[in-house]
Amino acid sequence: MALKPIVELGVDEAYAILTERFGHSDLPPLKAIENEDWGRDLLLSRFQEIPAEALAEQGLCLREHERLDKTA
Repeated sequence: MALKPIVELGVDEAYAILTERFGHSDLPPLKAIENEDWGRDLLLSRFQEIPAEALAEQGLCLREHERLDKTA
């Protein structure tokens, strides 16, 4: 299974994944961060708090070199 690095996510997509799939309810409103560099950085930092296994279950990975599942 190919995994998508989190850096390839758009801000709105990353926000939706964090709030809807991982239950992050403490993020600022999307409209407040969607056009801000610090907003993207904030979202990416939140992904780093999630275990790699949980990200992989959602088809995501932290880094480009983790893109391909080594068990496939």
